Amino acid sequence: MILPIGGVGCRDGDLQRQRSGARGDVPITAGSLHFTRSGGKEHAGRAVFTGSDDVRVLDVAGPTGNRAGRCSIITSVVRFQRYGTGVGVGFGAVVAGIGWFYSNVLLDTRRRPLYPERILDAGDGTVTLARNRLVEQPGIWGLRWSEGLAVMGPVVEWHDDRIVRALLDGPVPPPGTTAVVDAGPFDPDPGARGLTFTEVAVATALGPAPAWSVPGDGDTWIVHVHGRGGSRREALRILPALHELGLHQLVISYRNDECAPPSPDGHHHLGDTEWEDLEAAVRYARAAGARRIVLYGWSMGAAIIGAFLDRSPEAENVAAVVWDAPLLDWRATLRQQARNRRLPAMLTPIAANITSRRIGIDFDRFTLRIHPPAVRPPTLVIHSTGDTAVPVGPSRDLVAAAPGLDWPMRYLEVRDVEHTAAWNADPARYEQAVTAFLREQLG
Repeated sequence: MILPIGGVGCRDGDLQRQRSGARGDVPITAGSLHFTRSGGKEHAGRAVFTGSDDVRVLDVAGPTGNRAGRCSIITSVVRFQRYGTGVGVGFGAVVAGIGWFYSNVLLDTRRRPLYPERILDAGDGTVTLARNRLVEQPGIWGLRWSEGLAVMGPVVEWHDDRIVRALLDGPVPPPGTTAVVDAGPFDPDPGARGLTFTEVAVATALGPAPAWSVPGDGDTWIVHVHGRGGSRREALRILPALHELGLHQLVISYRNDECAPPSPDGHHHLGDTEWEDLEAAVRYARAAGARRIVLYGWSMGAAIIGAFLDRSPEAENVAAVVWDAPLLDWRATLRQQARNRRLPAMLTPIAANITSRRIGIDFDRFTLRIHPPAVRPPTLVIHSTGDTAVPVGPSRDLVAAAPGLDWPMRYLEVRDVEHTAAWNADPARYEQAVTAFLREQLG
């Protein structure tokens, strides 16, 4: 998962300023969504999220790990179930209230920085962290604290209570600092990857939304779509590999992103309206000379792309799609998030129904295996088995069903790592799979 930070346009208000590939000294702004364990613990062998790129999970335990909130909610439900005679109305009110609260969590656009890990030691090219499943994931990761971001490499020492990882780049964090593992090891814009880019404004129906335009050769453009609660930083990992293919890239923001227009009701709409901002970005690219479009989406970015492919006349210009940890079934994702929080299964459909009434979304329409989009370009799906935010099952199911849906599809599954972290686990393998797929599709 990628923590959101302010974009260049957010800092200086200049949406047309040309940037060079020089990194320079850029202030780091803390993000708000990250991998964490409720109360510093893991539940049932799975990490529990305070938030994800797509769903800010109902954290009734609270940021300090106090389980009283969650326990009181669950105990109330159980108590009503046990002693429900004569209090059916009260029980229904409690369940509806919890469902409304869960719906609020789902639609909330606010971002809250949390730093659940503690740096035990750092120096001489290494950093030591208390051991848990998240900090010992393989590959390359960001380590973010309130005043900086460093790039962590592989684990070099394993101990019962701690692990030692290589520090590959960035400042050395002070021992004792609280930090968060970030799937985005690069800040703050394409200049951090040595790429020249321009900050541009895409005219959406709600107002201008900032985007990074990374120039390339030819008339094929890639449009990158991040997940819910994420940011344009999501794309920084893959930009250089795609730049080597000579492709122009447009990394977009959409409604409710920092510096992008808010939705009229102030809520996330979970792909059901955000696709209109993607449509505006595709039209921007087409007006700038793009003849073929590739769509690249992470997490809820896939749901946005799916809605675009089903509803937009611009979909006929899409030559290929790449999905990383895609959200292909909202109901399955909500069930997963409820299990993460040990919430009663009965709450998921209640929260979904409340959410549908509040924002008008038809969740069934986002089950792409049953309701595939009208336009189905060749698609590469990448997902990890350790994803506790967006389950891998719907990806497997869609790929299995794809031949019968007349949908050319290829699948790469990565073991164990968390949400949107397939690149982190093995950057070379990931980039080879993506570039080989695009070379084949684009010629």
